[in-house]
Amino acid sequence: MERQCFYPFDVTLKEALAIQEEIGKKISLVFPFEEKEVRYLAGVDVSYNAQEAVAVVVVMRWPSLEIVEVASGNAKSSFPYVPGFLSFREGPAIEQAFTKLSVTPQIFFFDGQGIAHPRGVGLASHIGVLFGLVSIGVAKKPLVGEFVEPGNEAGSFTWIEYRGKRVGMVLRTKKGTKPVFVSPGNRIDFDTARKWVLLTVTRYRLPEPVRLAHMLSEREKRGDEDDRCGSLGL
Repeated sequence: MERQCFYPFDVTLKEALAIQEEIGKKISLVFPFEEKEVRYLAGVDVSYNAQEAVAVVVVMRWPSLEIVEVASGNAKSSFPYVPGFLSFREGPAIEQAFTKLSVTPQIFFFDGQGIAHPRGVGLASHIGVLFGLVSIGVAKKPLVGEFVEPGNEAGSFTWIEYRGKRVGMVLRTKKGTKPVFVSPGNRIDFDTARKWVLLTVTRYRLPEPVRLAHMLSEREKRGDEDDRCGSLGL
């Protein structure tokens, strides 16, 4: 996978703010595929080992959700921890993992925010624009906006509003569980993002691409490489 835009990660906070403003202008909310064209999905998650970011990308076949490829990347970042700018810390490790992929999925699910972000450029949007991806942000907690709790039934959702704009959804994926916070990253609309999150939920409240990417990034961080895929069916 190759970049479509060449904004750097190793920048000052002032430069990062300007880059987010530029990336925000490039975000698309138009989904480019028919459902029958979707053959592969990916989950992306980043964990930390001291100052090193550890990224894992899990590629899954659709609709079987069979794991076909796992790639990882490690990178130390000089960018400070600043809420709303985590893409600059995590981006180098994700990019390294992307270079190892032999399959290019049609949809990427990120453990993080899309446009539900102070400047509309969360991790899913930032990386989505850099690589020209269809990307969805799926977070466990909200970052911005106001909302009300959705109904208790699976599929119930409410909108997240921020500064007078709709930026995401609070989505109940499983009855009786905590909701997740879904927002378009890039090249996808709200309804289609919600649809694909619900389609990829199985036994757990998180969509499988995100859940497995998180599990494997934690194992990679601990150095459990021998066990990384064994219990997941690879």
